[in-house]
Amino acid sequence: MIEKTIATIAVLFVISSLCQWFAWKVKLPAIIFLLTSGILAGPVFGILQPDLLLGDALFPIVSLSVAVILFEGSLTLKSHEILGMGTVVRNMVSIGMLITCLITAVVTRYVLGLSWETSTLFGAVMVVTGPTVIVPMLRTVRPKASISNILRWEGIVIDPIGASMAVLVYEFIISGSGRAALGHTLLTFGQIIAVGAVMGALGGYLLGVALRNHWVPEYLHNVTTLAMVFGVFAASNMMQHESGLVTVTVMGIWMANMPGVDVEDILNFKESLSILLISILFILLAARMDLASFQELGWAAAYIFVAIQFIARPLNVLVSTIGSKLSWNERHILAWIAPRGIVAAALVQAGYEDARFLIPLTFMVIIGTVFLQSLTARPLALWLKVAEPEPRGFLIIGANPVARAIGQALTGNGFRVMLADTDWDKIAKAKMEGMTTYFGNPISEHADRHLDLVGIGRMLALTPLKNFNVASVMHYRMELGPNNVFILQSKNGDKLSEKYKVAPRRRGQALFSSDTTYASLASLFSQGAEIHTTKLTESFGFEDFKKQRTGKWVMLFAIDPKERLHVFTENKSVEPQAGWSLISLYQEQAALDKG
Repeated sequence: MIEKTIATIAVLFVISSLCQWFAWKVKLPAIIFLLTSGILAGPVFGILQPDLLLGDALFPIVSLSVAVILFEGSLTLKSHEILGMGTVVRNMVSIGMLITCLITAVVTRYVLGLSWETSTLFGAVMVVTGPTVIVPMLRTVRPKASISNILRWEGIVIDPIGASMAVLVYEFIISGSGRAALGHTLLTFGQIIAVGAVMGALGGYLLGVALRNHWVPEYLHNVTTLAMVFGVFAASNMMQHESGLVTVTVMGIWMANMPGVDVEDILNFKESLSILLISILFILLAARMDLASFQELGWAAAYIFVAIQFIARPLNVLVSTIGSKLSWNERHILAWIAPRGIVAAALVQAGYEDARFLIPLTFMVIIGTVFLQSLTARPLALWLKVAEPEPRGFLIIGANPVARAIGQALTGNGFRVMLADTDWDKIAKAKMEGMTTYFGNPISEHADRHLDLVGIGRMLALTPLKNFNVASVMHYRMELGPNNVFILQSKNGDKLSEKYKVAPRRRGQALFSSDTTYASLASLFSQGAEIHTTKLTESFGFEDFKKQRTGKWVMLFAIDPKERLHVFTENKSVEPQAGWSLISLYQEQAALDKG
């Protein structure tokens, strides 16, 4: 029995990982494959039975997991990102939320014939979107920053509010109707918000102070944070039922905006943990579905989905954006994107006669919104001209002669380049050469607010300062991804002992080759070396190209026929073929002999 349970849990982890990998491969939200796996493993084949597997621990595990997911999402909410759009977000999680709830409840009541109590409870559940589906979708859609920030803030903030609303509706139902029930419900709402806000702010402040003053060693940051999240979540719920989600959301937002608190490593850990928890939860909750109830809903469920997608959400956005500076195209894309996720799935509970319809109805809306919006949001955003361009551009740290020459070569081949430096003379020279620049420290808070990274997908650290290059890599690896940050070595890496080498995960990918350093490139440029772009053909291949180079040369980049740029690095082998273009730094042998 124990071996079977261990095997089931192990397979669950493997399937979760495979679903995430396949979703990455085909560029679709993982929720699609996770739900499919859960339905097949549960109600279809009967292999996975979550209630038997975890027993009474199932829903406590679900609650703690949702707490971690919301905390991780709220850690990404920086107040400066929503400047000027705070009113829109506030309206969407208040007036707009009530509009969505009301329309959903009315349509559910008259289409399915469910009781007003159940219909209203379903309407309350359907107001939540959540970071589990919003964030992956935004990575694919890549709308303008204003749209992306509004959707992220709405998706994270509305989860605890929507969960509290569902609890209030349930409390109203079980308390009966009338003034007494309404008074009890409003009192409960006030207590949830008050306890959640106070506990969240207190927890965030105390943990932030501990991290800022180094009272906790770095290797314990993640464990301490996780323990604190669990602790304040449980304590808050004990003080006031269902206030825990508000608590962890406030705690995350507080820490994200607390001066002097570095949450990047914590965010890395929590992001990995959240992916794991989301994957497991979706499979477990989907496996609990009753297909008979799903089939019993019939076509009526489709009408409810249409009402939520094409009536409730557009009306929500229309009312919430009155008086805002958003264009109509931006409002249209906001009205289209509102997928439901793990919080909605976790909220539905059986409690009275026709509540058995809530679970299949909720999963139908989750699947429908995710499928429809995943497949159409990017084309719609492009058509409405509210999508960022493909992130093909480069942020170059440094505006020295080496950085400017490489930037000019990339610009000449059609790639956007932004040079950032604190030296005004170097920035002025880059401007005179027609290049886009940022004057200031590229890893400062000012850069976080003002450095325009639209269309920027990769970073090249090209200064002679090793520590500054490493700091830039660490700063931008979260924004651009660890595979898209590159560093030019200040010294030959092969000649450094392990004692003095920067750890690979902090260093980024070493540019060009193991013996290419800033000094070696600067020396070549000072001796008259130039950057050339060479087209390979069937009769002139890569081997021919190398034989032709008799002097000193360094391979920099290669562009394939699909206009994708490949960076030559110390550990990455690029195999250019016919039709590719090579960008290389070359100094003729004659010039070397003359020098």
